[in-house]
Amino acid sequence: MNNKNILIACTGSVATIKLSTIINNLFEKNSNLNIKIICTKHSKHFFNYDDIPKTVEIYSDEDEWSTWKSRGDPVLHIELGKWADLMLISPLDANTLAKMAQGICDNLLLCTTRAWDMKKPLLFCPAMNTRMWDHPITKQHIDILKSWGHCEIPCISKTLMCGDTGLGAMAEVDSIVNSVLLSDDPTYVYS
Repeated sequence: MNNKNILIACTGSVATIKLSTIINNLFEKNSNLNIKIICTKHSKHFFNYDDIPKTVEIYSDEDEWSTWKSRGDPVLHIELGKWADLMLISPLDANTLAKMAQGICDNLLLCTTRAWDMKKPLLFCPAMNTRMWDHPITKQHIDILKSWGHCEIPCISKTLMCGDTGLGAMAEVDSIVNSVLLSDDPTYVYS
């Protein structure tokens, strides 16, 4: 994957603490990537802007409204979708998963996914507490996203930040990075 534009979105999951590691690992494996970030309001709690490489632009809901002034001006969620060759939502929390599956678009991330070009890859990494993961609606929501052609990078079982042990932890960084880098390979199986 050379000279690709990667749009990484992060949500209000504690797994967002791995954002800078994901970005740095992507750059280590391919220095020709261009990366931009969409962060939700609650994701900002879990990462430090200073840990993100200076070449990476970070966007949030406020930017959606501050960049548009009048008719004819670019609309940020449309422009980000046009710019990106691939979108990675890492992590995708239960709240955003539910909204996305229902077509709700009340923030920059969700507006971008709602306007996403379905011919381009969209990879998502669920991350939530085991009890949330085990709720029957979670599988329904994931199945909806997959039915649209989006690719799940499955969660894993481990001891979560809250101390519970079970499924729901975001996939390991290496799995996420490899999935992004191999997304052009039609034989690649996301695991």
